[in-house]
Amino acid sequence: MENINQTQVTEFIFTGLSEDPVTNIGYFIIFLLSYIITLLGNIIIIFLIITDHHLHSPMYYFLINLSAIDILFTSCNIPKALTIFISLRKSIYFNGCITQMYISLVLGETECILLAVMAYDRYVAICIPLRYALIMNTRFCFKVAFSSWMSGCVFATFPTLKVISLPFCGPNEINHVTCEYLALLDLACVDTTFTQLMLFPITLVVLLLPFSFIITSYIFIIRSVLNINSAEGRRKAFSTCASHLTVVCIFYGAAIVIYLGPKYNNLPDLEKYLSLFCGVLTPLLNPIIYSLRNREVKGAIIKVFINRIIFIHA
Repeated sequence: MENINQTQVTEFIFTGLSEDPVTNIGYFIIFLLSYIITLLGNIIIIFLIITDHHLHSPMYYFLINLSAIDILFTSCNIPKALTIFISLRKSIYFNGCITQMYISLVLGETECILLAVMAYDRYVAICIPLRYALIMNTRFCFKVAFSSWMSGCVFATFPTLKVISLPFCGPNEINHVTCEYLALLDLACVDTTFTQLMLFPITLVVLLLPFSFIITSYIFIIRSVLNINSAEGRRKAFSTCASHLTVVCIFYGAAIVIYLGPKYNNLPDLEKYLSLFCGVLTPLLNPIIYSLRNREVKGAIIKVFINRIIFIHA
């Protein structure tokens, strides 16, 4: 009994995605390319928004925050995953694992709230455009963005403290390439059913509440757009929401299945791959989606490209 009540594990071992060295090299290349593209894409988005005054609007201010989240999230998880693919030592110390988990939770929960804030921005822009400048002023945008980050920190604290309080006495193999919250719960030496039930309200608040708010916002948006007489006006209104709605579907679709979906005991790796999809592909796709589906961002990219050519030939 004394052993069960104390954490004896000092480090965790990652099982990774494959035991085959050649396959791991393939994963290393894929993850490395994804990481580089994610960093470059999101840095370019931030640079364009800061330097182009046409993009100095609330929607793009929130997009800067979203890009910052993507950069920090991938930088927290992918470098360690890369070492797992090519290193013989696939371990991480207990404190390092908890730190990685906490940062991931903070960033993931901040993104949940930030996507809801961006949906509200689109609602105000389309449904009550005459009051847009008054409502979405600089002070308000800063407050809601700051509140999103602080809420992520607060909501991530309680699950982290619960994990720290659990006894880990072995096994210490994490079926993942990152210190994912649910993967750590599976390693506890006690039944974590009650712990997961205690944390379920937080999941509802952080995941379902913002998602419900987004859905409600888009119901009002769609109703307003359908009342626009001009076909060109309807197309323009829908195009301003398409990028955000695409990101919402990808991010929330994977997150809801992971944290609120049923457990698939016959598919033990499903949660792992869904988690990687949410944590690796979503940050990679965000800048691509916002670049390809947004006329203003594409215009800013073309402008920078043309200015660069003029500068070279000057």
